[in-house]
Amino acid sequence: MRVIIADDEPITRMDLREMLEKEGYAVVGEAADGFDAVEACRKESPDLVIMDVKMPLLDGLSASSLISREKTADTIVLLTAYNDREFIEAAKESGVSGYLIKPLSERSLIPALEIAVERSKEMRGLQKECSIIAGRLESRIVVEQAKGVIMSSRGFSEQEAYDYIRSISRHKNIAMKKVAEIILMRRGK
Repeated sequence: MRVIIADDEPITRMDLREMLEKEGYAVVGEAADGFDAVEACRKESPDLVIMDVKMPLLDGLSASSLISREKTADTIVLLTAYNDREFIEAAKESGVSGYLIKPLSERSLIPALEIAVERSKEMRGLQKECSIIAGRLESRIVVEQAKGVIMSSRGFSEQEAYDYIRSISRHKNIAMKKVAEIILMRRGK
């Protein structure tokens, strides 16, 4: 697993690196502030980012929001000394998968990171499935609209209209959605 560590304390970065490398993780980058963490993620696309909350230039919450929005890392876990409610609420909005409080032992760090990474994988899988289903639904809606146009303009039954769109799709080797979009576009003329 490829990891980036972002913390303004060099000793914390060093301790984390030792713990992670001992467990077989590959630390591919370190950052002393949120700005450098964002840039390191753009360059390395890590599996995991361990991010401090309070850092100079760009704080960990803002950096996490940017990384999450740009999808340049799979999982972000905050590791901080702060457990104030305001930080926790802000973390919920920043796209992170975990929030750990320092000091943290190796015994509790590794399991927490691995659970966060697995939950992130599951979430990405669900998002991908939702995207596929949404695309299919959108395609079906367009085809249904085009069938209606064909039925009213040519006097076809629903099945005949569907077969008509499908035959053009096969003949032209293009998706039925594309044929339907062309039919709907022509109707607009």
